[in-house]
Amino acid sequence: MPPIIEMSDLELLELLIKGDNKAFAEIYNRYWKSLLFVATKKLGRIEDGEEIVQDIFVSLWNRRDVLQVNTSLKNYLSASVKYRVIKHLDKQYHANLYLNSLIDNNFIEATTERTVEFDELRDELERNIVLLPERCQLVFRLSKEEGKSQKEIASALEISEKTVENHLGKAYKILRAKLAGYMMTLL
Repeated sequence: MPPIIEMSDLELLELLIKGDNKAFAEIYNRYWKSLLFVATKKLGRIEDGEEIVQDIFVSLWNRRDVLQVNTSLKNYLSASVKYRVIKHLDKQYHANLYLNSLIDNNFIEATTERTVEFDELRDELERNIVLLPERCQLVFRLSKEEGKSQKEIASALEISEKTVENHLGKAYKILRAKLAGYMMTLL
């Protein structure tokens, strides 16, 4: 049996179908550069070309036991690139249509506006949290930012669970009052 590098595509294909890793590696080494060149040229982005070539070889390996190549291996792989490029461009086209429809419906503007409002509200909340009494602020942050339970907070701060509950109640009451006024300015 000749060295794998000297085998024909047909011989490599027969070994690939039997699950030979070295045959797969040789097929990959023979064709990946030319496939990448074609895919990248058609798509304009090397990242997209790399993804398509990777998908082709993953598919080739995964389907090796049911693979039926009726032409030359080179033609089979070239056709695979062609169809994957078409599929990618179609997906990109439909994504652009969807994005344009969102823009036409002012969805993005509304989303951006809501994001800005949310960021402003979060900043206002933080401004008010720092104004809480020190112990009340600490309990609130442990509860809301670190997700600790009242029992865990009580244990960590060496206070009763009832005291933790009182601090949280106080924090909610103060923040609710402060943020209610802020929310009225947004309306």
